Amino acid sequence: MQRESGRPKDAAGRLAREMRVYDLLDGLKIGYERVDHDAVETMAACKEIDALLSPAAVCKNLLLCDAHGHGFYLLMLRGDKRLDCKQIAGQIGRPRLSFAPAQKLEEFLGLGVGAVSVLGLMNDRGGNVQLLVDADLLREEAIGCHPCVNTSSLRIGMRDLLEVFLPAVGHAYRTVTCSLGDRP
Repeated sequence: MQRESGRPKDAAGRLAREMRVYDLLDGLKIGYERVDHDAVETMAACKEIDALLSPAAVCKNLLLCDAHGHGFYLLMLRGDKRLDCKQIAGQIGRPRLSFAPAQKLEEFLGLGVGAVSVLGLMNDRGGNVQLLVDADLLREEAIGCHPCVNTSSLRIGMRDLLEVFLPAVGHAYRTVTCSLGDRP
């Protein structure tokens, strides 16, 4: 594994959804660095990748839904934090939040389990998902995220994400505060 600048030189073996991410980022003139790797599905499996992308904040990206299954939220929080659904629900005025069904990942964001990423918002043309960003991430210069597949990881500037990418895909974000909490 090694860190490379920009898109892969060869698209052979790459999924179309991954290549669309590179097309969009390049079209928006957003610089990024990339690490290709074996499929990863957990934060623990990402340690070596995160070291290669450093300095970048490691992110957990979780698709949540409200108690009625009508409101959907993509939560970005630092990788060292533990999700507290009750805490987040209170901040956004919802009685309860839980993990959204896996089929909603595909339906709204064009993503599979293990590849959840803020970049999937490019596929949410219906505006079904609201982005929630942990306040601590907003202080970071760059974040690490998947390009809609879990076999590559990107280092992208936070400013580019917030000021260029999100407006281009028709999304805004809401800041939430996630406490560090106890790690399970």
